[in-house]
Amino acid sequence: LEPGVYRLKETASGSPLHEVVADQDVIVTPGATTRLTITDPFKAAKVLLQAKDDKTGKLLPGATVNIGTGTSTLLTLTTGSKGTASGELPVSSRKTQFWVKEIKAPAGYDLYKPSKTFSAGPGAPVTVTVTNAKTATTPPPTQKPTDRPADKPSDEPSPSKPGKDEDVSVPSASGTPTADKAASSTATPAPAGSLAHTGADATPWLIGSAGVLIAAGGGALIAARRRRTDDSTDDGSSES
Repeated sequence: LEPGVYRLKETASGSPLHEVVADQDVIVTPGATTRLTITDPFKAAKVLLQAKDDKTGKLLPGATVNIGTGTSTLLTLTTGSKGTASGELPVSSRKTQFWVKEIKAPAGYDLYKPSKTFSAGPGAPVTVTVTNAKTATTPPPTQKPTDRPADKPSDEPSPSKPGKDEDVSVPSASGTPTADKAASSTATPAPAGSLAHTGADATPWLIGSAGVLIAAGGGALIAARRRRTDDSTDDGSSES
């Protein structure tokens, strides 16, 4: 070739695993031999990203992930309205190991925090799937909370309504209610000028009166029988 600048363009690699090298300039100098080394790169892997609901398998839009190898991020993809995204991932060998990490979760879902790994070869299609769980929601309370304590039934009698088994205390002269006067406080007040008696006080008198009447009746019966006997004796004596 005459000295000058030439443009090198590879038209075919001759291998299904390799791409053609990029175009490059070649400088030819007078009286010198210019050597060219062409290294064809591996074809890129074709990546299909899917984001799915972990329960239903529904495809989810809006998930963003980074894909890389080692410490380098090589590709960033975000799922579209159909829940998928695609791209080309450069590979450096016939089988290259990659990692994928989600950096943004779909709306209403939790971020998938673990990092997944997968392998890809030159020109080979590979599908990468990340799953997301729905964000837990707290159900609203069924009743609106109030600051007032709930009314609880109480068995304790109120000052104005004593319990059915409780005696009512009558204040003593000193102002302190006593239990000994509880029964007498409910009795009917005695007339003026007389002493008040309760039903319990009258019971011994009623029993005594009944005993006297029974004794009187018995004495009258004995006297009547004796009188009848005497009359019979007198009649017999007069006949004889």
